[in-house]
Amino acid sequence: MVINASFYMNLALREAWKYQGLTYPNPAVGCSIVGSSGELLAVEAHQKAGFAHAEVLALQTAYAKLTNEPTILNLTLSSEIHTFLLKNHHNIFHGTSLFTTLEPCAHQGKTPSCASLIAQLGIKKVYVGSPDLTKEAACGNEKLLACGIEVESDVLKEKCDALLKPFSMWKEKQFVFFKWAQRLNGTTDAGIISSKKSRENVHAMRDVCDLLVIGGNTVREDRPTLDARLMNGKAPDVLILSRGKIFDKTIPLFNVANRKVIISDDFTPCKDYKNIMIEGSSQMFELSRDIVDYYLCYQAPLLGGKSGFEIEEDKLKILNLLQVDEDIIMWMKRI
Repeated sequence: MVINASFYMNLALREAWKYQGLTYPNPAVGCSIVGSSGELLAVEAHQKAGFAHAEVLALQTAYAKLTNEPTILNLTLSSEIHTFLLKNHHNIFHGTSLFTTLEPCAHQGKTPSCASLIAQLGIKKVYVGSPDLTKEAACGNEKLLACGIEVESDVLKEKCDALLKPFSMWKEKQFVFFKWAQRLNGTTDAGIISSKKSRENVHAMRDVCDLLVIGGNTVREDRPTLDARLMNGKAPDVLILSRGKIFDKTIPLFNVANRKVIISDDFTPCKDYKNIMIEGSSQMFELSRDIVDYYLCYQAPLLGGKSGFEIEEDKLKILNLLQVDEDIIMWMKRI
């Protein structure tokens, strides 16, 4: 049986991008599993730091499908899923193939080693996108090979590296992304634009961000809170980019508990943070272009408003496009 490695790795990539920006300080990772007869058994992704890795979730789903026994789906802790699979797999994974966007981890941290689990379940072959270059988790491929499992590396490596880039940059220094919402006619003003699901997605990202950057005029005009209330999450620190240092302190963002608010006329305070979200429109887009790594746009199927981006010329490459309810969410980079 010929396996279309690119097809199944693309499935893993698409699933992982749904959680980009939500897994800090962990990487976004996707995994798909194909049965011995070529049937698709699972497509899963790591969803949040401290929770099960993509490979574990995919093996959990695949086990339930292969056995028609849903009990395993009630387990949420990674260690519990590991233990259940090791005790009950009875070689049902013999002949299966696993596709993961990132080399399976070889160490035991908050969750057990994925490479060790895969090696004990009798998986036939593992297809890997990006190598794991972190000292503590690397060498998963070596562990698999030592156990007699076939490993094919660098499958859609460029795409997998793009997915992994935020994590790689957190390790090196920091990752900065610019987020905005717009209507079909490109306007970004005049009230709420994106859907509730999209706003929940943004709040989930704020929950794991270190710092949120916003312009002084936006603060004065919109009087925002900039918290993560839609997800019951924590509020990030805020950097207000502004020449003027005087603000009405009754504006809600100044009255959020356990938050530091910085007012500066440049981005220097960003050096003390790892995971940074910038929210804004045309002017902020221009001011931040030298420090932004990725762009995140929420495109709503609406018309209206009066003003939006006033950029003479620029070109971005779409890394992933996802529809959530009526909105389209695009992760991009400048080219």
